[in-house]
Amino acid sequence: MSKLLYVKYATILAIIAAALYFLVPRDDQGKLKNLHLGLDLQGGVHLLLGVASDEAVTNHLARQVDEILAEARDNKIYTLGARQSGPRQEITFAAPREREKFKEYIAREYPALLYTDLDDRHGAIALDVKEAARIKDKAVDQALEIIRNRVDALGVAEPTLQRQGKEQILIQLPGMADPERAKKLIGRTAVLEFKMVDESVSVADALAGKLPPTDEVLYEKVVDKVTGRILDRKPYVLIRRVVLTGDLLTDAQVNIDQRYNEPYVSMQFSTLGARKFATLTTENVGKRMAIILDGNVYSAPVIRERIGGGRAQITGSYTMAEAQDLSIVLRAGALPAKVTPLEERTVGPSMGADSIAAGELSMAVGFGLVVIFMAIYYRFFGLVADLAVFLNLVLVLGGMAAFGATLTMPGIAGMVLTVGMAVDANVLIYERIREELRLGKSAASALEAGYAKAFTAIFDSNLTTLIAALVLFQFGTGSVKGFAVTLSLGTVASMFTAIFCTRALFEGLLGAREMKTLSI
Repeated sequence: MSKLLYVKYATILAIIAAALYFLVPRDDQGKLKNLHLGLDLQGGVHLLLGVASDEAVTNHLARQVDEILAEARDNKIYTLGARQSGPRQEITFAAPREREKFKEYIAREYPALLYTDLDDRHGAIALDVKEAARIKDKAVDQALEIIRNRVDALGVAEPTLQRQGKEQILIQLPGMADPERAKKLIGRTAVLEFKMVDESVSVADALAGKLPPTDEVLYEKVVDKVTGRILDRKPYVLIRRVVLTGDLLTDAQVNIDQRYNEPYVSMQFSTLGARKFATLTTENVGKRMAIILDGNVYSAPVIRERIGGGRAQITGSYTMAEAQDLSIVLRAGALPAKVTPLEERTVGPSMGADSIAAGELSMAVGFGLVVIFMAIYYRFFGLVADLAVFLNLVLVLGGMAAFGATLTMPGIAGMVLTVGMAVDANVLIYERIREELRLGKSAASALEAGYAKAFTAIFDSNLTTLIAALVLFQFGTGSVKGFAVTLSLGTVASMFTAIFCTRALFEGLLGAREMKTLSI
């Protein structure tokens, strides 16, 4: 054999060895470590969430207005307060001159906000956001990233998270054992706020409707520690203004209260947050501060002294799992807006097992029929083509394992399709060889001409298939991407096995045996 042929064989063996290297490692259950199964094969959770992006704009404006009102007081601009009116914030003033000063301040310091005069007599204006579309788009991206962080903390292998359309997020969690926990954790808004309790207004007056516009009533759930059932809802009169938010958190961990042997969540603020928290507690010694999560009061302790170090804690009647989930959402951050399940589906492991069995059967039947047909129709050359098809499947699975791809049911369909495509390339080559033999050429010449003349047609057809597969991967979702991955790998593998591997084998046999005829 020539030196070039040795190089070809070495290349083929090296590629096969690399594919087997990624396929061979197994875990304790005998499953392939590097080849992950998709949602449809091993079960799990499928969610399609809708992000309330309009709410993100409203929340963004409300937070800005809280800051603006505090700054306005510092600049001796006096307002009577603000209230929500649809997506707008309406601000009222004691006198028109205060309104004019406020408008000048807004125009100078907050050019991204629009203001509109509402009432000349009382001096009221409405504030709107100029770049609402940008905030909506950013809210969906931010929600996707926060949900990704929460899912990562769950430890799910190969989750699928991607944006779908303008305001939707697709989530697939293969192998998720507790779908209800996943849905609660993913959809939790987790807006953490600190507000001061208004001791000057009684709860009875507030519930009777005698509530200042700067205050609000929120409730704390009283839970039975044994059954977890909500026994009562305790009302608090709170000053609407948020004095501190969870945006300044850097960490949240679960600890155990040694006195009561109950879990609680310990929070650590950033440097800026620690400084604000220390100032806040210094200025409000003897007063009560409420810790609020998603509109529910978790506790309202009395500030006994200045709290330095930037640490706080949330206590309650938690189970360990509830405390862990709470710490996860606090670490990952608050969602910018509420997310609503538009579609949810739980795939059981038994259904996944049935899908695997159906996929294996389809592969076996398809592969078996191809092997029999090629062996009968092309004889020895057909057996070589069958060997190439088997090698094609090994390379596709090895490639998926190497890239950490996820095997799905559509992916199995893509593999079945690549079997037919690999044989199709061999059929084109073999028919060319037959034509050359009919013209009276020798075995070596017919083999050379058959591969050379069929190469262009095979390359063009596989290239167009590969382009289509890449487009599917770029713009497809979930299962469509799984099909695109296996189709892409199968297209490249079929080119390698049908053209390079089979030709090297035939060249070696012709050179070793000096064959005068071909069994085709």
